[in-house]
Amino acid sequence: MSLLWPAPQDAARADIARVGASLFQRGLVHSTAGNISVRLTAEQGGGFLITPTDACLGFLDPVQLAWVAEDGTALAGARASKTLILHRRIYAAAPDAHCVLHTHSTHLVALTLQGVWRNDDILPPLTPYQVMKVGHVPLVPYRVPGDAGVADDVAALIAKARRPLRAVMLERLGPTVWHDSPGSAMALLEELEETARLWLLTERRPEPLTDVQISELQTRFTTLW
Repeated sequence: MSLLWPAPQDAARADIARVGASLFQRGLVHSTAGNISVRLTAEQGGGFLITPTDACLGFLDPVQLAWVAEDGTALAGARASKTLILHRRIYAAAPDAHCVLHTHSTHLVALTLQGVWRNDDILPPLTPYQVMKVGHVPLVPYRVPGDAGVADDVAALIAKARRPLRAVMLERLGPTVWHDSPGSAMALLEELEETARLWLLTERRPEPLTDVQISELQTRFTTLW
């Protein structure tokens, strides 16, 4: 516990460090690439926690996580990731988001180098859990890392989506996903990365699920597709 923030914030800090270590140990992040943020409740002090700039997600110090106010003003910890503006715009555009996670996951980045399925859907609907848990994932055209214009691009995609978006793919950089907790965001990322891996490993491109099969999933389960 620190005197710099309310005690309930400690749990959120520990959760970010746990998810970062899990992603790093399984090769879903590498070096100092990637970042994680969490929207804090009023009890936790409000604002956001976000990983520091150039931090390795595998060795996060919960005490050093950047705590920033709603407007981005630094409150405690190390200097916030340069992607803070993107995270803040996602939280503003997606009120149910409580964690934003960005990685440079290998198979998803490789997919953008090889060529995505479509710009409005980087992957076809291949598996039931992709349809149920991930949904549509549009491609965000390449910009220099940290370019504030990416935040505008992503906010516009969220606003015009017919169904709630939970992920976008930054060309040549990697996925950005959001969900109601760090654990849920990590699970969504895993499903998306595994689907990209399946697509890249399949020499004879498999047929997508049919409209009838997708309709059945939409009827029986809560889906994002």
